[in-house]
Amino acid sequence: MTIPNLISIARLFAVPVMIWALIDGRFGLAFVIFVVAGISDAVDGAIARHFDQQSTLGLYLDPIADKALLAAVFISLGVLGRLPDWLAIAVVSRDVLIVSAFLLSYVMGWPMEVRPLFVSKATTAAQIVLAATVLGEAAFGIDLGLVTDILLVVTLILTVASAVAYLLDWLRHMASPGGPERRNG
Repeated sequence: MTIPNLISIARLFAVPVMIWALIDGRFGLAFVIFVVAGISDAVDGAIARHFDQQSTLGLYLDPIADKALLAAVFISLGVLGRLPDWLAIAVVSRDVLIVSAFLLSYVMGWPMEVRPLFVSKATTAAQIVLAATVLGEAAFGIDLGLVTDILLVVTLILTVASAVAYLLDWLRHMASPGGPERRNG
């Protein structure tokens, strides 16, 4: 168990606390939890690289913690009417699609290498910025109007582009020579 893995686990434990804070209307607390979780994500990655504490567990645990945090905040903000429902659905559906594709390829005996695509990193960044902006608006009683609207559109476009990119990558992988259909065939 490495320090980065412990930080990722702490991020997972922050998810239900953040959901409670949002449901209870404690937007300032939810904002702080979200920001601290985001900083911890950068810190655990830096520690893992700098102190050679990268692990197979961390390879899976870190993105799971990220996805849990983002899914929770988008669903919560959607239910509370702070984000459009369609965006929360798009964000969560993309993650379900990606995880399902990886699991299906694994179950079929043709596992994919876990490697984030550039568009996926851009999507995650946009989702984090949007969530922090909306949480900040709620916490500090401000309305950024057009800025938030632009972030909504950019986040939706990147989310859909990322889902399509992963789907195409998965289809190429599954159709590649030696793939499951050819081996079981």
